[in-house]
Amino acid sequence: MNPVRLTLLAGLVASSLQATAFPVSGIEFENFDRSVRIQDNLYLAVNGTWIKKTAIPADKSSWGAIAQLRDQSDRQVRALLDDAASGKLKGSDARKISDLYKSFMNEEAIERAGLASLRPDLAAIESIGNRQELITAFATAQRDLGRSPLAFNVVQDSHDANRYQVSIGQSGLALPDRDYYLLNDARFVRAREAYQTYLTTLFRLAGYDTPEQRATAVLALETRLARIQWSRVDNRDARKTDNPLPTRALATQLPGIDWATWLAASALDNTAQVNIRQPSYLIALGKEITASDLAIWKDYLLAGKLSAAAPYLPKAFADAHFALFGKVLQGQQEPAARWQRGVQLVNSLMGEAVGKYYVARHFPAKDKARMETLVANLLQAYRQSIDTIDWMSPETKQQAQAKLAKYTVKIGYPDTWRDYGSLHVQPDDPLANLKAGTAFNVQYMMNKLGKPVDRQEWGMSPQTVNAYYSPQKNEIVFPAAILQAPFFNSKADDAVNYGAIGAVIGHEISHGFDDQGSHFDGDGNLKDWWSAADREHFDALSRKLIAQYSAVEPVKGQPINGRLTLGENIADLSGLQIAYQAYRLSLGGKAPPTIDGLSGDKRFFIGFAQAWRSRVREEALVSQLVSDPHSPSSYRPIGAAINSDAFHKAFGIQPGDGMYKPESERIRIW
Repeated sequence: MNPVRLTLLAGLVASSLQATAFPVSGIEFENFDRSVRIQDNLYLAVNGTWIKKTAIPADKSSWGAIAQLRDQSDRQVRALLDDAASGKLKGSDARKISDLYKSFMNEEAIERAGLASLRPDLAAIESIGNRQELITAFATAQRDLGRSPLAFNVVQDSHDANRYQVSIGQSGLALPDRDYYLLNDARFVRAREAYQTYLTTLFRLAGYDTPEQRATAVLALETRLARIQWSRVDNRDARKTDNPLPTRALATQLPGIDWATWLAASALDNTAQVNIRQPSYLIALGKEITASDLAIWKDYLLAGKLSAAAPYLPKAFADAHFALFGKVLQGQQEPAARWQRGVQLVNSLMGEAVGKYYVARHFPAKDKARMETLVANLLQAYRQSIDTIDWMSPETKQQAQAKLAKYTVKIGYPDTWRDYGSLHVQPDDPLANLKAGTAFNVQYMMNKLGKPVDRQEWGMSPQTVNAYYSPQKNEIVFPAAILQAPFFNSKADDAVNYGAIGAVIGHEISHGFDDQGSHFDGDGNLKDWWSAADREHFDALSRKLIAQYSAVEPVKGQPINGRLTLGENIADLSGLQIAYQAYRLSLGGKAPPTIDGLSGDKRFFIGFAQAWRSRVREEALVSQLVSDPHSPSSYRPIGAAINSDAFHKAFGIQPGDGMYKPESERIRIW
């Protein structure tokens, strides 16, 4: 599939997605809770019976439309791996993905091997004798399956999106967020206690003496790192994290870290300039490197190595890993089936190798064609919306239209598949394969340096149930696996599809104009293209949205972080508005049919709500609330629809209804 520039999709696709309306509405009425009025709670009215009747599987932290599609994708990939093993799949990658999967599934071989594959790595850490060797270990951890308090990435230059740059920033915490180390909420205290138990178990199983003392010291060190790290709110700020610095200035600007050693060990010693995401953290880290005993830093590295390897080691290690990361932090009652964990390993290391087989079997051309029509209509609706908003000046509107005209659209799968020819896979050693795959992917990233930006590259594999917008490539990307019901039902009428996948498309388009994406121009450069007055109008609307979401408390004592989730909330709100507008445009002036006794507008909003049905365990929800920029699924339909004029009109929302919001208070951004 060739990525399509908007200029090739300039005209609205005037016809509907199908020549004649489907008699099927696509609405799952069996999930409705008839005791709840849509006017009072859109989410519960549409999904309430499903929520009451549905149990979260024991091996899952949540369950719902997205989780079910991910489960389905895993089963489809498992079938492909079985076919690869039997020789039914052809091609150079078939044997590799089969061997990678088989190596993880051979539990007897894993038990026999014990720590054999890991012992050389542990011995290398044990032999560290000075700070220079410690810095070298920090630098190689990323490639060698370890943990380090700083990490780098090769990304597009914020000021020249046609070239790559190295970005360096904070890293190295095992728990989901710094809050888990710093807050005294009982849930976080339990998590810290469980983490200390986990560390103790790792040291004991690996044969180290005084495991309790080592665990205590490592937890204390990570707590000190958490205190100096930036919050997630600050970390998503495109301007705060934009701090280009010549490498020759690192030693003077960020003292305490042996940068010459780190750059050389990272194979970055020929790099002239880097971006420093969190300067104050790296300054404080330099002091911590000097202040903390070398022995504690070595135990920190040992713990990181053992933890990264634990799921691929004998059962005692894997069980300890699940007890913390699965049960305590996510609320799972039992681990995912081994085959599913094997699928996830293959997807993580060789995702595109699997993806080319996946799309051949599961992504028909007709589905791609309908998606192209949907996207074209959403983009046209966005163009019209930009022209009609009342808070933006004509000059800034012109710049917004110019950015929108440069959007790239990617649907289903990449044009060019990644080459895994240099990756060596063994059929009997999953840990060796994990190390080889990790090093391969780091080298793939490193190989970008000095080359033009590859705008054909995908950031997700086709079998991934998700979608994304890249501000620096200015592209919207929709992998094949999300293009299924309830997001995209090829047998259903347009209304539900526009409410579901249409809102997802609108969501991703909107990210180019959210609180962070709006700082990038159409070429992907960090650049002010707004007038000061327009930015203030936008920020005023954003503050209202922050207040709306911050007032919601999904878990007692743990509200939604309106600042952390602002970008996603803007995208939900705007995506719904644009999807509705695109739906009306797609009708070509004709009245939509009434199906199942519901108007097209009602079906649109019901389709939107049913796509977000979900149940989630409290532990996972708490983790999401402190670490995830997305609001909980139970509030996403409500938070967006409550600001929609069309929703109020379609269902006759009145004062006193739970979903009512006075017209003057509704937030309209795009």
